[in-house]
Amino acid sequence: MNGNTFRMPARRLATVAAATALAAGPATLAGAGAAHATGDHGRASATVLRTGLDVSLLNKTVNVPLSVALNEVRAPGNAEKTALTARLDGVDGGKPFSVLRADVAEAKATATAEKSEGTTTLARARLHVPGLPLLSVVEVQEVTSTATCEAGKQPVADANLLGPVTVLGKKVTLTTGGTTDVKVPGVGEVRLDLSKEETTSRTAAATALELRVSVNPGDLNVAEVDGTVTLAEATCESPAAPADEAGQPPAKAGEPPAEQDADPAAEPAADVRAQGARTEPDLAETGGSSATPYVAAGAAALVLAGGGALVLARRRRG
Repeated sequence: MNGNTFRMPARRLATVAAATALAAGPATLAGAGAAHATGDHGRASATVLRTGLDVSLLNKTVNVPLSVALNEVRAPGNAEKTALTARLDGVDGGKPFSVLRADVAEAKATATAEKSEGTTTLARARLHVPGLPLLSVVEVQEVTSTATCEAGKQPVADANLLGPVTVLGKKVTLTTGGTTDVKVPGVGEVRLDLSKEETTSRTAAATALELRVSVNPGDLNVAEVDGTVTLAEATCESPAAPADEAGQPPAKAGEPPAEQDADPAAEPAADVRAQGARTEPDLAETGGSSATPYVAAGAAALVLAGGGALVLARRRRG
């Protein structure tokens, strides 16, 4: 009976030790894999059209907001929808009305560890607001915007407007990078900002056309429309600049790479491979793998526990 009292703890000890050693191996490997599964990609976005308008109604004392967007994407993403309609309670009996129609309306955004970029293209487009179903607020032939951010380089923003522009039925000449005001008696006023481009050390933003709209159509139960409209907007943020293999930041153009102090105790590596690549030999070649130390540890625990149980049993019998 006393012999059984000593044997049972020894067997349990052997089982627990083996299970702990075998379980530690996969857990450690899983933790190492998660540590390498990180990276700093850049960010990018692109939007063909965005509105922020307040619509005042004739027979009500409230304002109805019109906040819509067409082809608003973030990296990775793309969209090519060419028409946008909306409904507003109290406007033309709640029927849908056209906000934007275009022959081409594309938005694309990409982001990798090397570069992020947002691009938009809008061609032969006509923008309407509630209460003006037949008169376009603005008509453009083509507008484009691009924001490009590469790791370690200065971001670039570029916005362009090509061809004629018509505002409230009037052809206008826009000033690059400036502001243009268009007033139509009995209809309203539109202020246009052309080709807004902004950059910082890691970000870029380009807007082809931004409109400040203030019109009083007096039709379809609409008293006034006031707010902003943005056409062809692109933004980006640079990925983190990659460091070299020794952990040093990349050298600037025209400068030699930084020298490193030699480690007399370090030996040259026999084989250097990229992170994430398989580095251990196949089992068919060596009979082992990266899990071999953990299996050996489990076996050793079993041997030691068994030996201890045997010694205890002999002493007890003696």
